[in-house]
Amino acid sequence: MTDVSRCPPLTRQSVVEAHARIRPYIHRTPVATCETINQVASTPQAERCPHTGPNTAAEPAPHEHGVTGDAAGCIARPRVKLFFKCENQQRIGAFKARGAFHALGRLIEQDGLDNVKRKGVVTHSSGNHAQALALAAKTHGIPAHIVMPTISTPSKIAGTKSHGADVIFSGSTSVERGAVVAEVMGKTGATLVPPYDHPDIILGQGTQALELEEQVEGLLEVEPGLGVPGRKRLDAVIAPIGGGGMLSGICTALLGTGIRVFGAEPRFEGADDAEEGLRQGKRVESVKTLTIADGLRTPVGEIPWSIISDKEKLAGIYSVTEEQIKAALRLAMERAKLFIEPSAAVPLAVVLYNEEFRKLVEQEAGEEGWNVGIILSGGNTTMEAIAKLFEVPTKAAERAEGKVTVDGDRIAENVAG
Repeated sequence: MTDVSRCPPLTRQSVVEAHARIRPYIHRTPVATCETINQVASTPQAERCPHTGPNTAAEPAPHEHGVTGDAAGCIARPRVKLFFKCENQQRIGAFKARGAFHALGRLIEQDGLDNVKRKGVVTHSSGNHAQALALAAKTHGIPAHIVMPTISTPSKIAGTKSHGADVIFSGSTSVERGAVVAEVMGKTGATLVPPYDHPDIILGQGTQALELEEQVEGLLEVEPGLGVPGRKRLDAVIAPIGGGGMLSGICTALLGTGIRVFGAEPRFEGADDAEEGLRQGKRVESVKTLTIADGLRTPVGEIPWSIISDKEKLAGIYSVTEEQIKAALRLAMERAKLFIEPSAAVPLAVVLYNEEFRKLVEQEAGEEGWNVGIILSGGNTTMEAIAKLFEVPTKAAERAEGKVTVDGDRIAENVAG
C-alpha cells in the first residue's frame, strides 16, 4: 500500500481533497428523514415498551433490561431529529467504495498504473470492502485477490466474484484472514490494500461526512421543519465502528466544525471492543464474535484507534444487543422504507435503546434537541437473510397471515387492505 509516511495528513482539508479525487467514481448518496422514527426516538422507552407502556408506535422496544424485563427505569427523553445518510445506496451497496477508490487511486499515483496492474492488489474482508476493492480494481483493469471468511454472507461473496476478483476463503478471525493474505502476497506479489488501517482508506471514508454536513444544511435551508427549531445544521453524527476506518474518517472530516461524533457497535461476544478499549485506555487487539452485524466483527486498527481514542475527536462509543439491532433494522425497513444490513442498523439502535446515550443527549441537547446524522453504512443483505433474522413460530406466523383465528380455528380471511 502507499507508504504511510507519504500519505496526506489526517485533516479535514485532506478529506476535502480525497473527495475531489473519488467524485467521478462514487455516488453522492441521498439523505433521508422519517418523522415516525423521530417520534419513537424522542419518546422514553418506558412509554413505548409493549410490556409497560401503550406502545403507540407498534414498536418492539427491546429495552436495556431485555425484551420482557422491566423498562420502568428507561425514562430518558432526548429530543432528536434524525438524518439518515444512505450509504446503502452507494456503489456496491456500502460506504467502502469511497475508501477503496481513494486508496487505489493514491497507489496508482505513487507506483504507476502499469506496475500496479503487473502485481495486482489483495485484501481481506467479510464482504463490503471486498466488493469495493474488486470494483475499483476492475475499473482500472487491475487483478484483485480477495480473502473472505467462509461464513461471509453469500450475496457479498457473489458480489465480489461478479467484479472478476479471485476470492480465497479463510477462517473468520482477523488473525486467520491475515495469514491467508500473507500467503497470497508471497505467491503473487500483490500489494495489500487494507480494509481500514491506513490513512488513504480513512480519508476516503471521511468524505461521506462532508456530504452529510452539506446536505443537511441544504435540507434545513429549504425545509426548516425537518430539524429542531432554530437549528440550521447538524449537532452530532453517529456511525458504526468495526475496524474504525469510517468512524476515524468522520472524526477527521468533522474536527473543528462543532459537530460531535459518536461510535456505535454490537455488544455480542465481545464485539464492543472499541467501547471496552476506551474504558481500559488501550486498544483491544483481537475480537472473535458472530454478531449479526457481520461488518463490525473486526478489532479497531492501530491508526483508527489513535484517532478515536482522542476525546477531542470522538465524543464516545456506545453498544447495543442483538435484539436491539434487529428492532432498529425492522423500524428502518418498515417505517422509513430503508433496506439496510444489520451493521447499518447499529447506530439507530443506539439512539433508540442505549439509555446511557439517550440520557447524554437529553442532558446536552436540553429542551431544544439535536439534529443527529446517522450513517446507514450499507445494504448488502438479502430477503432470505432478513427473513431468517425475523423467523417466528409457525402458529404466530399463520395468525399474522390471517390463517388462524384467536381460538385456533383455521379459516380463510380475504380482507381488503
